[in-house]
Amino acid sequence: MATLKTQFEKAILGQKALVYVLCPEETRVLPMLEQVASENSLKFETWSCVSGLSKTGKPEKTRDPAEAIRTITEDGSKSIYAFQDLSEYLDNPEVRRALREFNYGKTAGTGKFLFMISPELKLPDNLREEIHLIDVPPPSDDEIAEELRRIRSKYPNTKVPETYNDEIKIALKGLSMAGIDSILHRIFKSGKTEKEPIFNEIFDEKEVIIKKTGYLEFVPPRALVSNIGGLGNLKDWLVKREKVFSKEAIDAGIMPPKGLLIMGVSGCGKSLAVKAISALWKMPLFRLDMNLVFSGIYGSPEATFHKALQTVGAVAPVVLWIDEIENALGLEEEGGLTISSHIFSSFLTWLQEKPPLIFVAATANKIHALPAEIIRKGRFDQVFFVDLPDEAERREIFTIYLKQFCDNLDQFDLKMLSIMTNGWNGAEIAQVISAARTDAHYENRPFAHGDITLNINNTVPLSTTMEQQIKGIRNWAMSRATPASKNARILRF
Repeated sequence: MATLKTQFEKAILGQKALVYVLCPEETRVLPMLEQVASENSLKFETWSCVSGLSKTGKPEKTRDPAEAIRTITEDGSKSIYAFQDLSEYLDNPEVRRALREFNYGKTAGTGKFLFMISPELKLPDNLREEIHLIDVPPPSDDEIAEELRRIRSKYPNTKVPETYNDEIKIALKGLSMAGIDSILHRIFKSGKTEKEPIFNEIFDEKEVIIKKTGYLEFVPPRALVSNIGGLGNLKDWLVKREKVFSKEAIDAGIMPPKGLLIMGVSGCGKSLAVKAISALWKMPLFRLDMNLVFSGIYGSPEATFHKALQTVGAVAPVVLWIDEIENALGLEEEGGLTISSHIFSSFLTWLQEKPPLIFVAATANKIHALPAEIIRKGRFDQVFFVDLPDEAERREIFTIYLKQFCDNLDQFDLKMLSIMTNGWNGAEIAQVISAARTDAHYENRPFAHGDITLNINNTVPLSTTMEQQIKGIRNWAMSRATPASKNARILRF
């Protein structure tokens, strides 16, 4: 992609008299326009509704946009005029007529250029053909690297290791230059030396951007791969790709993965696995709430969904989580949901062509509702099936949860507990431990092995109440997905 400066120069060389610059950062655009003007022997002048034209000597007379455009039309000098927020006045027929006369009148081809700078795209239909659009992307790799070098030089005594530079540059991608500037000053002033708090500063900035949408949720990177019991194949897959978003991997031409679909039995760790990606890969995780997208609160579902994908792209690198994708996209299900064909089609196209630094993590429970278009190769890098944990995995899950509350696990017969919970999922094991601790707390005593066994005996697991549904899920997935667990086998319960 051409640099921003190159795009400005091409507009001038192509004699594009009216240029619309879509960018929320005037402070990034104006210095570059002034530089382009200087290098092309053009005068540079700005306009706003508050200050008028900056070099007329009578700015108060040119605060009116139509009058300002008439003034520069009559001006005989070759110039670049940067009009700030002129888009707010494009519904005024007098302003539109003034722009047409600037474009087609006696100034045409005389080296005069009007650049309209706006954070929003507001082009009237009758001016679309006349106006050349430049959609300014987030700061490039080179711009981020230069800003990092410039700001680091101001803090010669900073404790932030220079070895972090490459990872910091990648994490900063997608932010505005003002946001990058603010974060870097905070990082270098803070005295922080550990990676986690440094990258959390960057995640916090991206969280603010995402929160403004209302339908995207930031998920804090609190879950760790070590918190997941079982699912050995899935964990290995994630660990092997921990470094694929690094500068070294990108420079080596290694393509980052597109996404991951985790489907299977409810309560078996699908969501926990998605949450662990964020901490492992040091990338912020955002969950797209499709209920809010379909609600119509933020406009038409199709337009809102498109804006959501654009917003995620603007703050990449990120992990985008679509939970229960079979419901989220309104996929067809017998007697149930109807398909939202426009959103589904848009999602498939975007998934195929999306920016490389967005990793899509999707989860699904009703896997028979997933069409072939979703699970075929090319959409996701891998499709994993999560089954009920086997005995060894249940023992690992008990160990993980009990370690959170007890220093000495010798008081618990983990083998017995794992046998007693045959056919249980991880969420049920966590719940039975929580209930056991509640009982012990009520009786004002330490919680013990017997509290757990008592609650196990009083619990009916999902595999009993929904036995046929779970068998159906397994039968569907066996030939369509990779087992998330090592030594996977059909469990009997």
